[in-house]
Amino acid sequence: MNYFLRLGAYLLHPLLMPLLGTLLYFVVTPRYVETELLQSRLVAVAIITICIPIVVFFLLRNLGTIKSIHLENVHERRVPLAIQCGLLVLIIKLVFDPMDSPEMYFFFMGILFSAMSALILAFLKFRISLHQMGIAGVTMFLIIVSVHFKINMLIWICIFFIGNGWVASSRLHTNSHTYPELIGGFFIGFMPQLLLVPLWL
Repeated sequence: MNYFLRLGAYLLHPLLMPLLGTLLYFVVTPRYVETELLQSRLVAVAIITICIPIVVFFLLRNLGTIKSIHLENVHERRVPLAIQCGLLVLIIKLVFDPMDSPEMYFFFMGILFSAMSALILAFLKFRISLHQMGIAGVTMFLIIVSVHFKINMLIWICIFFIGNGWVASSRLHTNSHTYPELIGGFFIGFMPQLLLVPLWL
């Protein structure tokens, strides 16, 4: 059980959530997307949200700005979150057009607002669960996409709600977060996606 709970934090890592949400959208969307365009966007999202942050992490660790990938100290979160916000702006400006792909554009807008909220809270010395924030945002996005396209995605939504519980249990099991930090992470991931719905649904 110990290994199972710890595994949840790695399989559902916040860095993987933007790519996972993008991949699931392109799997279920009824809109036609050219294969080359699909591949280029997935590669762009993977590079900007996973590869670059990993490189930045090693750079920051070598500079002594952060000590570990877990970012246990709230002060260590400020620079990585600020960089993440910049990378998300890059995706919004260069990868997804609001006229061509409104769903993905506002999905990443929601992620940006979540990251900015986490950054502001870090300056206020409150540490939320970034794991919980990431999976909660994707869960809400899937619910909205299901309603928007009138697609039955109940199985995927159930899987992600189970994933939310898995992540929360994992973070509590390892004493990485408290209940308020998990609840805060859930709502900060969930609410921006919900609040942006009127702009594109």
